[in-house]
Amino acid sequence: MKYYETVWEIFNKCANNQMRDVFIEELELEDTDAYVKNKFQGREVSIDKTVREDGTVIYDIVASGIHERYSFTEIP
Repeated sequence: MKYYETVWEIFNKCANNQMRDVFIEELELEDTDAYVKNKFQGREVSIDKTVREDGTVIYDIVASGIHERYSFTEIP
């Protein structure tokens, strides 16, 4: 298992409102792919995964027409 700082962002669809909901937590996970798939289980979603050079794993998700992003940064 690895420990991650996890940032979950939900982007606002309103044209004049650039604010977004942001939730931060620390999680102990075996597999970030499985965590994200389980989180959105039963919903029609598209998921794009990016791994940055520093090891941060980012998932851009569109669920029910809403853009969300999960970022996982490993805590040593």
